[in-house]
Amino acid sequence: MSNQLFVHSGSKNEKYQFLLQQIPTLLDPQSDVIANMANMVAALKETFGFFWIGFYRVEGEQLVLGPFQGPIACTRIAKGKGVCGVAWQKARTHLVSNVHEFPGHISCNDASKSEVVVPVLVSGEVVAVLDIDSDEFATFDTIDQEYLEKICACLGQLYHSY
Repeated sequence: MSNQLFVHSGSKNEKYQFLLQQIPTLLDPQSDVIANMANMVAALKETFGFFWIGFYRVEGEQLVLGPFQGPIACTRIAKGKGVCGVAWQKARTHLVSNVHEFPGHISCNDASKSEVVVPVLVSGEVVAVLDIDSDEFATFDTIDQEYLEKICACLGQLYHSY
């Protein structure tokens, strides 16, 4: 697999649509979840150049850092804490245009200004969250939400085979 799979020009919609078409190549049902998460993070980073992107996996009552790209990150997040913990607790996507205004925001890096967190669901249960941070305010919108939820749904479907 080469990074030529990823398109670097076009609108946000076009980039996401192209990336969704690549999902069968990126996510290998014969592989393990960590490997698939790592490839998904790399594909999103390569396509969009996000400041920080990664997965946190549910382990007991904490989210534990999984595959990521970007600066050093928090390794554990409690349920209901920060944007990731709240997205996990409520089992829904959170778009935050200014993380400094989010009650209880956990600052792993002061350069982070906006964030989107999308749960990965298996049979209605959150098994992980995809966390993406930007070093600019108001980076993420409903287009990101729509496509990232589709991407996380694809990953969630594979969880049944692990």
